Amino acid sequence: MKNKKFKIGNVEIGLDVPLFVMAGPCVIESKSSCLDIANRLVEISQKAGVGVIFKASFDKANRSSLHSFRGPGLEKGLDILAAVRQETNLPVMTDVHEPAQASIAGKVVDCLQVPAFLCRQTDLLCACGRTGKPVNIKKGQFISPDEMRNAVEKVRACENSKIILTERGTFFGYNRLVNDMTAIETMKKLRVPVVFDATHSTQLPGGLGNASSGRREMAPILAKAAIAAGANGLFIEVHTNPEKAKSDAASIMPIELLENLLKVCKEIFEVIRG
Repeated sequence: MKNKKFKIGNVEIGLDVPLFVMAGPCVIESKSSCLDIANRLVEISQKAGVGVIFKASFDKANRSSLHSFRGPGLEKGLDILAAVRQETNLPVMTDVHEPAQASIAGKVVDCLQVPAFLCRQTDLLCACGRTGKPVNIKKGQFISPDEMRNAVEKVRACENSKIILTERGTFFGYNRLVNDMTAIETMKKLRVPVVFDATHSTQLPGGLGNASSGRREMAPILAKAAIAAGANGLFIEVHTNPEKAKSDAASIMPIELLENLLKVCKEIFEVIRG
């Protein structure tokens, strides 16, 4: 079963479609903060001419520390995502960590995301696939691009070909990630669109001991390189006040930088595709 063009809300997804971006805060902090970011993303989308899918997590179950902020939880988080969708008309995406969450979240959001650390979890992948919703699978930091074939096959086995793979860096010793841009082309050979996660790729996992550090200033460089390497879309976490973000504060991008970055990436995208 080959991946064909499909839509996440009103955003077209595929191997031969215009550039798109998945953007939003790492975690849902409040309804007002999500709506603030989402409304700004609507403006950015219009000015940059790039389709936007709003992404935020209702629960960050893989935080480094037991004491780190995780989010509002499934029920309240989905209510907030539904409000974002209703008030801005942006399609919304969230990640799920347990198979039981997939069918519940699938009734609210336009796309389900499988976190990188869980990309080999068969029951989770299949639960997401069975919802019929598009599934964004983040490549684990610990596996090769070729191995993502197995994750793709698990979702396709559930009669779902609406699959996206996301490259987000590979472990390079302790507290360090590197990006192999050839991974983009390798995963595209699975006949699925490949997204590049520009902000998580700048993380220094566990670099603060009880949290991840990061080099957010490198995100624009990586984003442009990934588009030049053939990425179909981008994943960029943004915040109105990164220093006070409750998750990924060291790597999340200031939202005011996104518009110009998307304009530049769109130009590169169009040049690469002739």
